[in-house]
Amino acid sequence: MRETDLYPPVKAWLEGKGFEVKSEVGAADVVARRGDDDPVIVELKIGFSLTLLQQAVARQSVSDWVYVAVPRWAGRTGWRTFKANVGLCKRLGVGVLSVRIEDGHVQAHCDPVEFRPRKSRPRKGALLKEFDRRDGDPNTGGTRGKITTAYKQEMMRCALFLASNGPSKGADVAKATGAAQATRMMRENYFGWFDKVATGVYDLSDAGRVAVRV
Repeated sequence: MRETDLYPPVKAWLEGKGFEVKSEVGAADVVARRGDDDPVIVELKIGFSLTLLQQAVARQSVSDWVYVAVPRWAGRTGWRTFKANVGLCKRLGVGVLSVRIEDGHVQAHCDPVEFRPRKSRPRKGALLKEFDRRDGDPNTGGTRGKITTAYKQEMMRCALFLASNGPSKGADVAKATGAAQATRMMRENYFGWFDKVATGVYDLSDAGRVAVRV
């Protein structure tokens, strides 16, 4: 497949909307005009790439109506990748066309309009809660290894308290360590560090004793 295979279907699609279309005008792959409207510019590529997006963004200095055109995806995996790229183009204010090579069908998946992302209050709240709960900065940015979360830090403080004080009530552990959910965390026992020895009273398990020695 070549980029030139995309041009006839894209040209026919634009002409069907009343545009006069010409290729390779200046730096643009495709330019379409209709009356006094801003020109429509289309960049053709056989697949999404950083170069394609850079070219599209550069054309926005000429017109607000910039599209990229790529071959239609194949399969479920291809659709997921394509959908993610459409989302990125929306954020850039770039339109997306797909071309079905076998019959020349062109589909517009988004138009080049200003993107205003919707903020998620729950996600923002969770992010800031984790930030505020975390003690210091225990991780290295960009790591692909194990992450020390605020939850794990609080669990470790609980374990260290029990190592020093022996079996204790959850409320006493919470007050001493600042881990407000200490009783719940020891009851759920995600890491297997705790044993329940009486109602509301917990001690370290063998795994917990190993953990506090690390």
